[in-house]
Amino acid sequence: LSLHATNGNESKAFKGDRSPCVPSRVIHIRKVPIEVSEAEVVLLGVPFGKVTNLLMLKGKNQAFIEMASEEAAMTMVNYYTTATPHVRNQPVYIQYSNHRELKTDNLPNQGRAQAALQAVNAMHAGNMSLSGSASAPDSALLPGHSPVLRIIIENLFYPVSLEVLHQIFSKFGTVLKIITFTKNNQFQALLQYADPMNAHHAKVTLDGQNIYNACCTLRVEFSKLTSLNVKYNNDKSRDFTRLDLPSGDGQPTLEPTMTAAFGAPGIISSPYAGVAGFAPAIGLPQAAGLSMQTMPGALGPLTIPSSAVAGRMAIHGMAPTTLHSVLLVSNLNPDSISPHGLFILFGVYGDVHRVKILFNKKENALVQMADATQAQLAMSHLNGQRLHGKVIRVTISKHHTVQLPREGQEDQGLTKDYSGSPLHRFKKPGSKNFQNIFPPSATLHLSNIPPSITDDILKDLFATSGYTVKAFKFFQKDRKMALIQLGSVEEAIQALIDLHNHDLGENHHLRVSFSKSTI
Repeated sequence: LSLHATNGNESKAFKGDRSPCVPSRVIHIRKVPIEVSEAEVVLLGVPFGKVTNLLMLKGKNQAFIEMASEEAAMTMVNYYTTATPHVRNQPVYIQYSNHRELKTDNLPNQGRAQAALQAVNAMHAGNMSLSGSASAPDSALLPGHSPVLRIIIENLFYPVSLEVLHQIFSKFGTVLKIITFTKNNQFQALLQYADPMNAHHAKVTLDGQNIYNACCTLRVEFSKLTSLNVKYNNDKSRDFTRLDLPSGDGQPTLEPTMTAAFGAPGIISSPYAGVAGFAPAIGLPQAAGLSMQTMPGALGPLTIPSSAVAGRMAIHGMAPTTLHSVLLVSNLNPDSISPHGLFILFGVYGDVHRVKILFNKKENALVQMADATQAQLAMSHLNGQRLHGKVIRVTISKHHTVQLPREGQEDQGLTKDYSGSPLHRFKKPGSKNFQNIFPPSATLHLSNIPPSITDDILKDLFATSGYTVKAFKFFQKDRKMALIQLGSVEEAIQALIDLHNHDLGENHHLRVSFSKSTI
């Protein structure tokens, strides 16, 4: 198949959307979103049998895949004719190609396609394949095949969010609802597809796979339930067909920053190959210049949180230095920002060791966290938040540490070392602060309040510091703690920076964090 032939005949063939009716083992896929990786295209064919070749025409938003047999291709086309496949939440269109086979040997850029083919086929060799028998789709609808899957995650060394599950399982069809919960000390989820066939493909493909290198193993089975009833849209449950549902018990509704750490396209737009430099779940050596978005990974473009990898397994030929704990913070307000302010704010999500505001470009700063997990956490919660009137960007930096200025070097106090600070929240292993990490919110949680301090004193403290106090209440059981609601999330972020560790007298310093509740 020469590129020229492809562009000519096939493009004309679907001007009138006329699909060639003669079966061929070469399948033509149209309307492929530009950011889709080779592996994601191969995954469209894999449930029906072995995929033997692939050609991506990115400029034309098209791709061709070649199946091992004609009947595998027929099964695939028949199935997708009734259930339009979605890749990255976009519908793609599938028909037989006029070509009988793909010859791609001397075409440019085939290295990536071949790597993706080998990776995906290797991954499926151990899994039950539908091997293209024409009855495959029917067999999927035997009794007991519900559109609802029960998912258990084993080896949970790193938290898996509802967004991550949605991102993975959406590759196999439209996900309608997800409910997550903990049972028998295991993180579990129920997930409902639009179609039992999607559930079947997801089960066959994902059961036994790791979400991240060497951890977070998926166990997938059919649920006895045939549909889910979701009451609230929050970070524990979601009905994607009803965005009008309340969030319930003060949970944030659809928290946009939640997805930031998990490679949501465009949020982690890092110029360095593979944002955090991790190989995907099916440890392929990292090919030079492939960014995370296009890595042929078993589960596509998830940015692997470094904690999932640190000390767990050596990734192919990658030095441990790729486990970055330094963040690059950009679009800061150069007139208002200080190392101390960044130390306090980022300190909500981990222990900050060093901060450097860049001497020549004061709207940029480097923040060194105690480890890569904390860096990932801070990035997921603070990227896209407003600070001093500007929307800040937080990405993983290519630097491994923040350098302190040499003796006598002019620095204007822009670099600070906080490694011995008494204000670190996470020094004690198992501290309950680890359970109280929440995204920025307009309601702040105050603690360490001495008995003599009244609600008026605290409200005045915030009001005279320039903040709008909308509501205040002490905890009934413990007057050392209170909630205070301010005018906006941006105000609350600023107030936390200003008033955390404020001296309330009687040897008590106020502790401020973001609350998961509202008043």
